[in-house]
Amino acid sequence: MTELRFFNPYGEIRHSGNRLPHWQQEGAVYFVTFRLADSIPFQLLDRWENERSAWLRMHPEPWSGETELEYHQRFSGAIERWLDAGHGSCLLRRRDCAQVVADTLRHFEGERVAMISLVIMPNHVHALFVQNPKWPLEKLIQSWKRFAAREINKLLDRTGTFWQRDYFDRLIRDEQHFANCVRYLRRNPEKARLSQDKFILWQSEKALEVS
Repeated sequence: MTELRFFNPYGEIRHSGNRLPHWQQEGAVYFVTFRLADSIPFQLLDRWENERSAWLRMHPEPWSGETELEYHQRFSGAIERWLDAGHGSCLLRRRDCAQVVADTLRHFEGERVAMISLVIMPNHVHALFVQNPKWPLEKLIQSWKRFAAREINKLLDRTGTFWQRDYFDRLIRDEQHFANCVRYLRRNPEKARLSQDKFILWQSEKALEVS
């Protein structure tokens, strides 16, 4: 990670996803968010999906940088505000459950990913990392979610859906965008008014270089 590679709008882009759009580019830096299944009330999510569908019909891909920024401000931003409000069971408020997720994300460090920073919040997870191109983003996140859900369900002696099916991701555009994401992860617990025992923040040396 001595020299990070950011999104190249002229380079090859792989598109994937079902309900949400996912862009992938080999060697790029990603900011990813995934959340617990009950983390957002249905009525809020239903309204969000209707508004987002209408917006997408008016803004077909490929997007310019300005259009992508508008998408994230309007739709990713709304999700982040609702998540920080602390809806749902917030099972990751338990330190042992949060530690399972943190350990899972860093288990294949240097093989599948190079993790830059992560924060485990009570009902969602943020991660900033460089992906190994041999592990497509959807497979990587699916493996994290599947393993962590199984271990936490055993820990809590529970069954049923643990994570929301999809996830949010952003390709990091440049150094400024990267620094903003590092700061966002670092400040997220404070913004959500969490005490030290209600979250886990991990930062690599690369993240700690950002003031």
